[in-house]
Amino acid sequence: MPQNEYIEESIRRFGRRLDYDERKRKREARKVHKDAAFAQKVHGLKAKLYNKKRHAEKIQMKKTLKMHDEKNAKQKTDDAVPDGAVPAYLLDREGQQRAKVLSNMLKQKRKEKAGKWNVPLPKVRGIAEDEMFKVVKTGKSKSKSWKRMVTKPTFVGDGFTRKPPKYERFIRPMALRYKKANVTHPELKATFQLPIIGVKKNPQSPMYTQLGVLTKGTIIEVNVAELGLVTTGGKVLWGKYAQVTNNPENDGCINALLLV
Repeated sequence: MPQNEYIEESIRRFGRRLDYDERKRKREARKVHKDAAFAQKVHGLKAKLYNKKRHAEKIQMKKTLKMHDEKNAKQKTDDAVPDGAVPAYLLDREGQQRAKVLSNMLKQKRKEKAGKWNVPLPKVRGIAEDEMFKVVKTGKSKSKSWKRMVTKPTFVGDGFTRKPPKYERFIRPMALRYKKANVTHPELKATFQLPIIGVKKNPQSPMYTQLGVLTKGTIIEVNVAELGLVTTGGKVLWGKYAQVTNNPENDGCINALLLV
């Protein structure tokens, strides 16, 4: 055995640590953050060299992705060249057929994942923060302005308890809280009034999702137990996603379309 291969020899004899794979995964997950922190901090000649290396890596990555993309490919066929004279501009096309080539399954999986989340309203109008919140002045001389009142409809769960008014930063008025939504099933062409379970995603901001703000385009989860929907395995569905299709603050109700 060569002098410097004692580590490899040890691995071969006794194997690796039991948590080797987990530690390796975590190290790789941390690496991107470490690289980003280093890229922000580095300067001078070292920064020049580092950026050059990153540039080369990005070019290589783009080439690899492009290589994996779906593309048209010409394939030779076994058919013989047909009899008779052929124009010069058609000579290179003989004995070929065009086919879609997908060089790996990752691209297809990515497409399937994207297709799963096709929603009725892919784009919505952005809402400014001063439209969403109203500043509430507090304090003896009304000089403090850290409180905000939500001016849009919201969903608040059954188990919610308000904080003491002194510590409550976001006020969600009772008059603008909704518990039910008018959900339309796109295949059955029927509308049902279903209880809301929660707000899955508000496209405006993660903070609005956390506050349960209901605006146009919001993905909500509704209780579909009374519809009697079942999975292919025979299990009864009770929670399903729907997208809000109207402006609840204007209509006074929530209309949504079930995502099936």
